[in-house]
Amino acid sequence: MKFSCLSKGGGYHFPPCHILNICGFSILLDCPLDLSALTIFSPIPTSSKASSFDEENPSCPNRSESSDLEEPMVRKRQKVEKPLDADDLIYAEPWYKTVKNLHLWNVSFIDVVLISSPTGMLGLPFLTRMKGFSAKIYVTEAAARLGQLMMEDLVSMHLEIRQFFGPEESSFPQWMKWEDLTLLPSSLKNVALGKDGGELGGWLSLYSAADVKDCMQKVLRLKYAEEICYNSTLIIKAFSSGLEIGSCNWTINGPKGGVGFISSSIFDSAHAMNFDYNALRGNDIIIYSDFSFSDGTEDVESGYDNSIPTTCNRSSLRNYENDCQELAKSLLNVDEGLEERDKLAFICSCVIDSVKAGGSVLIPISRLGIVLLLLEQISTSLDVSTLKVPMYIISSLAEEFLAFSNIIPEWLCKQRQEKLFSGEPLFAHAKLVNEKKLHVFPAVHSPKLLMNWQEPCIVFSPHWSLRLGPAVHLLQRWSGDQNSLLILESGPDVDLALLPFKPMEMKVLECSFLSGIRLQNVEPLLKILQPKVVLLPKDLKQISSLKSNSCSTFHYCVNETLRIPSLKDNSELEIATDLASQFNWRNLKQENINMTRLKGELCVDHGRQRLSTGNQESSESRPLVHWGSTDLEKLLVVLSNRGIKATLGDAFGSESESASLVHVHDPNQALIEVRTTSTVISTADESLASIIFEAIEATVKAARRISTLLPLFASAAGQRISFHKSFPFFQKCF
Repeated sequence: MKFSCLSKGGGYHFPPCHILNICGFSILLDCPLDLSALTIFSPIPTSSKASSFDEENPSCPNRSESSDLEEPMVRKRQKVEKPLDADDLIYAEPWYKTVKNLHLWNVSFIDVVLISSPTGMLGLPFLTRMKGFSAKIYVTEAAARLGQLMMEDLVSMHLEIRQFFGPEESSFPQWMKWEDLTLLPSSLKNVALGKDGGELGGWLSLYSAADVKDCMQKVLRLKYAEEICYNSTLIIKAFSSGLEIGSCNWTINGPKGGVGFISSSIFDSAHAMNFDYNALRGNDIIIYSDFSFSDGTEDVESGYDNSIPTTCNRSSLRNYENDCQELAKSLLNVDEGLEERDKLAFICSCVIDSVKAGGSVLIPISRLGIVLLLLEQISTSLDVSTLKVPMYIISSLAEEFLAFSNIIPEWLCKQRQEKLFSGEPLFAHAKLVNEKKLHVFPAVHSPKLLMNWQEPCIVFSPHWSLRLGPAVHLLQRWSGDQNSLLILESGPDVDLALLPFKPMEMKVLECSFLSGIRLQNVEPLLKILQPKVVLLPKDLKQISSLKSNSCSTFHYCVNETLRIPSLKDNSELEIATDLASQFNWRNLKQENINMTRLKGELCVDHGRQRLSTGNQESSESRPLVHWGSTDLEKLLVVLSNRGIKATLGDAFGSESESASLVHVHDPNQALIEVRTTSTVISTADESLASIIFEAIEATVKAARRISTLLPLFASAAGQRISFHKSFPFFQKCF
């Protein structure tokens, strides 16, 4: 198994991204966007500021005279590094920063994409629109819907900026030219290029609404604990993580063992289903990918054991059983929601104080669960204080977000589900809308909003980067009011986010919400799960007491590949009873083992390898996996005889995993990738795929219905025998 950390992310809005190679398949874990990088761009100014900017800044794209373009560059060269001001920001249509190392990978080699949260799929349309991408994408139903709404909202907010700046003259914007990048202040340059200067290739222009629609058509939606079998080899399941509605952790089971992937999780959630950590027990390997602790921990050097145990210490597992039960109780009794409720109560008190002073409140928080909880708390606080202050939600997709939150009881915590059974609404926003205490509008320029608008007021509106959406206009309106309040979630650089709106008289409240497992709970959790191998971020080296005879610890960091030796040397083969009764053992004295020869049909299904007589299943019900090798010259002849025009392409790949291509041109487009271990057919025409499959089947060295004589070695007769030899196979893909 190989594991590569592409990015450790940056909190809730930018989750980590990894590549896992298991059983010959490449799995991409999450595909986020770094939207915090938008802060290097200038937001759309108001009409008065825009006119003054055109007069003072000749480098604005609205001006095309070459002499005017040169003057600001000269001024920039002459000035020494000084504190940032709004004029230093990039005045152009923003681009979006993807995972810095993902663009270095060939997307055609990605077989599976697993999405753990709605924010983990914001970069997915960049992948699905790329040529050669054909991976299966698995997302929970709730995360898929919320992620789609977030992407559509992002496209809608970006459209306003695009209309302001007009269409781009080329696919390569002016601000990305190297001579302009070198003139940026160091803080902005670090965001644009990265510390090593290698992140510029991760910037892309935003996808379109059509790209989002096409992406969602390729997404396969799952329920919690629903079993998916990929390529008859990997069994994939999703389990709740508690972070957000629909967010999940993953288990991947194959012939060589099980892998559990832990993303950012919360044991006790006030809205989403709680962290189902018991479902992760029994996995051989645990990949721990929660970086929410990294800002508050010290990198303490400690010794750790990288050896892989060859046997499992059963006695130690029994000794741990009682301790694990106690640890599980302690984890469940930790009331993480209590601290979060205290934070929400403090925020509500600040909101009430601001409103009482005659100021308005702007809340650009994009966490759906936090917004729903704040709506309930603030409305209750307003009722207690007898204040008549309107609350607004301004977003192009606000109605869909709120409507969706009323129809997902199976994705919510038990407390919310009990409300459904008692006849109460899942959340309070429906009641607030009916009582006209909460008003929902698609845009700040909506005529109905202008007619209904009252100040002071409380507004929930995107976007948290303060560069997109209605929040920009409202912040420009209230930034000079010392009684108004802006509530921000703590991010990487709040000062940079507020730079275009300075000097600010408006009060700013930064708050951080629980985004993952607390550091003190990591070790107890891993002791409960009892894996044989644990992969931990390098920042978590201080957890050294995990070292035991039954657990090995590996530490990973960004842009490095870990190679984990297989925990199983052999694979298991299930043999039908009628075949097992035909064993005719021969003793090999030299090797001191017994040998028998069997003739049967080898099938692979749900990660299990079976040998049967071939009479128990029909050919239509068997998995389309066969053993043999493909002769390319004979394949072209067979395809031609079947009326299919095809040509050979160039070989590619490394010596150990080289591949040859066969391009099919008529009657439809198709691609055949022939490797040393597999042959894959890729086409949108299912009938053409069937014809090609039959042609390949006719060219393999073995018979059409492949029956082979397998030398099987075992120490005694039985229905499970270990074998060591691997065979190339081919399969049909659509």
